[in-house]
Parts: sequence; C-alpha cells; structure tokens
Amino acid sequence: MHKLIAGLAAGLAVLVAAPVALAAPVTVDLRVEGANRTLFEGPVTTDVRPFHFTGDPAQHRCDATVSESGGTSGTPVPTRGAALSAAAELTPFALGGSWSDTYANPTVTSIAGENVDYDPSSGRFLGEYKNGQFASVGSCGDPIAAGDRVLFAYTDGSEPLLALSGRATAPPGGSVTVKVTNAGNGAAISGASVGGRTTRADGTAVVGPLTQRGDQDLKASKPGTVRSNRLRVCVSDGSDGFCGSGTGGSTGTPGGTGAADTEGPATTLRIKNGKLFSRKKAPRTLRGKVASDPSGLSAVKIRLLRKDGKKCSFFSGGRERFRKTHLCWHGPFFKIGDRADWSYLLPKRLGRGRYRLEAYGVDGVLNRGPIKRIRFRVR
Repeated sequence: MHKLIAGLAAGLAVLVAAPVALAAPVTVDLRVEGANRTLFEGPVTTDVRPFHFTGDPAQHRCDATVSESGGTSGTPVPTRGAALSAAAELTPFALGGSWSDTYANPTVTSIAGENVDYDPSSGRFLGEYKNGQFASVGSCGDPIAAGDRVLFAYTDGSEPLLALSGRATAPPGGSVTVKVTNAGNGAAISGASVGGRTTRADGTAVVGPLTQRGDQDLKASKPGTVRSNRLRVCVSDGSDGFCGSGTGGSTGTPGGTGAADTEGPATTLRIKNGKLFSRKKAPRTLRGKVASDPSGLSAVKIRLLRKDGKKCSFFSGGRERFRKTHLCWHGPFFKIGDRADWSYLLPKRLGRGRYRLEAYGVDGVLNRGPIKRIRFRVR
C-alpha cells in the first residue's frame, strides 16, 4: 500500500517520441534522500517532458493528464516525475526501476547507485513529498510550480521531515544560530544533531565556532526522521577572497587596503562557435559558466537571436518564446539567475535557422563583464 500511495507503483506506458511543451518551464528545489546519505540536492528546471530510466530508450508520458497516474490536468504540465528525470539527465546520476501499465507512474528502485526499492522487513520505500506534505498521487500525476520543494526520501512513511534554517553568513571563529522544525507543520524539533550540536526544546542550536573559511554545509539529522535540507553558511571576513569576497580589502570596506573592484567576470559558453546542428540534435538546454569574481556574482544575463531566411526574431525570457523583430540580430538580454555554472532550458529544441547566443555576468558591485558571443546553425 505504501508503494501505491507514494507513487512507486508504475503505470500506463505511453511512448512519447517528441512531446510538445505546452507550459512554461519551472524551477523547483529537488532533494533525494537515501538511507544513509543525500543523493541529490539543488534547483532543477524542467517543463513538460517524458519520464525515462537511465539506459532505457522507452519514453513514458509524465504530464499530469493521465487519470491512471492521479493526474487531473486538462493540459500537459511539468510534474515531480519530470523534475526527477531531468535531474538524472543533467547531473547526471543513474535512475533505475520499472514502469507498469496500471498506475501510469514509475517505480524507482535505485538512484545514484543506491537501492531505494521497497524493503518488506523494514517497510521502507521511496516516499514522495511536495512542500513538506506526503504526496497523494504519483510523481507523473502531480503538477509542480516554480519554487516548490520536491522531496524523494527512503522512509517508512511515518518519519517526520526535518527542515533546517538559519543565517547564511558568519565571521571566522564565529557561530550561527540554527533552527530545526518539522517541515510538515512547522513544530520545533528537539534532540536533532546539527554541526556537532544538539537542538534544544525550541528547536534551536548554536553551531560554532566556525574556523574554516569558505562555504560550510550543515544538515540536521535525528533517528526516526528524514534528514533536513542543506543550510550553506559562508564563513568570511569580507576581504579574504572566500565566498566571493575581495582580497586585501577594498575602498568600500572599512579598514580595506586594496583597490576597488572595477571589472566584471568573464563568461564562457558550452556550444562551440560555428557549430552546425541537425534538427534532431539541435540545442534544448543552453549552458555556460561565469568565472569567479572578488565581488561575487549577482546576475547572469543571456540573449538568443535567430534569423531564418529573411525572418528575424529574438527569444523573450518573459514570454518563453521567440518574437519577431524587424531589426535582425537585435533583442533584449534577460536574467536567468545568479549561479556561476548556469543552464537554461528552452521550451523545445531550436528549429531551423542561424543563431547568435550572447551572455555576460554582473558581479556583486554591478560591474558588467564582457559579452561572450557564439554563432551556430540548425539545418
């Protein structure tokens, strides 16, 4: 019964060779907790897409429109199953299991090499959650929205989910006060372990001193619960070069002795300049990387321009589609986030035409880096 409720029973196999995305891509916080370790944690962007297991060519419908999966959407939408399948491809990590024709949902039995199959001796299985609540439908029947917290956890279904919160910065040798709560109802959790400390009756603990500079990752755990999300704490004095800070101080930092940061970060793109793609292998995900900067990174902006014959257009980040323009190779940049190693998922593979992709980074003091530009063609 656990497997049915958690969406681990699988369902109606519908082969989808080239699904059409009818909804805009969404970005969710995805986390996968195995028996003894976190298997994946981070933001994932997906739109309407099929579900498939690693190494299996079969593509299964996973868009919340199939009643057998518990889906009630009248049009295809992104789902929790789509987010998991997308993460497995992009990270990548191995996703194993089977698909049954009864419930139109996957039964996931292994993730990143770890067994998450149902264990009859302990009653543990891969439980599925959204925003701290146990999922009532399978992963391919449950729509997701931007900002949702999606969790797959190896559990017996009765264990509370831990949620960890606290300040994200600390000076070297300093401490941070963290709090552990029940992700489902917000109740304080006492007796949880975080960074070598134990939470009190109000769910708080003081973690420190934090002597190692740089990003420090904290997680909460307690027997009989599902471990928490990650809390990343930046340990820096603001001028030591860690966590995007400058080195030797700056003119804007009291006591600083170094020069002000006046240059923005450089950007690289993953598509080779001048590359020719076939329609079947045309880009769907745009990727790049922004170099480290002493002032950190505040934004990544891109622009995608197209010319097909005499028709010119630019990709609109707000409308998630190409818009016509009379000025060829002109169009606005749009922000896609603030992650140095970035990716942007297009609604579908690019069609025929000549393209120009441009990107640049903006640092923490608003210096714009040089624009990186590549051209490619889809025939």
